[in-house]
Amino acid sequence: MMTNETLRKLNEMKLFGMAKGFEEQLSSTMTGPLSFEERLGLLVDQEVTWRENRRLQRLLQLAKLRESACVEDIDYRPGRGLERSEIASLALCNWIRHGHNLIITGPTGGGKTWLACAVGNQACRHGLSVNFQRLPLLVEDLAVSHGDGSFRRRLQQLAKVDLLILDDFGMAAMNAVGRNDLLEVIECRNGTRSTLITSQLPVDRWHDYLSGGNPTVADAILDRLVSGSYRLELKGESMRKQRSKKLANA
Repeated sequence: MMTNETLRKLNEMKLFGMAKGFEEQLSSTMTGPLSFEERLGLLVDQEVTWRENRRLQRLLQLAKLRESACVEDIDYRPGRGLERSEIASLALCNWIRHGHNLIITGPTGGGKTWLACAVGNQACRHGLSVNFQRLPLLVEDLAVSHGDGSFRRRLQQLAKVDLLILDDFGMAAMNAVGRNDLLEVIECRNGTRSTLITSQLPVDRWHDYLSGGNPTVADAILDRLVSGSYRLELKGESMRKQRSKKLANA
């Protein structure tokens, strides 16, 4: 039958959205009164939607976000230090397109990682590539890559990501090799790609953390990472403690 042949050809051309839409039109009485142009327009719209959804799924899978979070669910309760207008501006993702950085600081349990993942999710929805890394583990992986000869390839992978999320900055001690590797990562992205940092350490203590007897490396990292960056400082009681209280009182 011609219908089956049309479906086969659409699938062969990888027009899966149109194929699904075509089947739906055949089984629906709602599209009967529509003109050819209107029905074709619906098929094209379904193909575009299908491709956009597939791209989002692929980007989220590659991002490996630690939390399932989105900007629509951000808690703006008083005392957290978050402004709706500021988040709305960041949610447009223009800062990522322009290669700027974002720093999120605050106490343990304040929701830094969750917020970073919400921003990452939003970037994926804008068609931007994202990669989530816990910095202590990334530093370990890079140290291993020196031994197996994959360091440059790993560096090139990190350099291509539109938004690199480095979680838990300052959580573990970093030796000279780790500091130099971090500088390499930041340098290959500087000015062209965006980096999001979460940390319990206030920014004014980062230099001491990174210096390790070599303030030159610390200066270089901070100059590229902090200068001109956007900043969010979370405040208030631990969100984990608040959730625990709610569960206890439920």
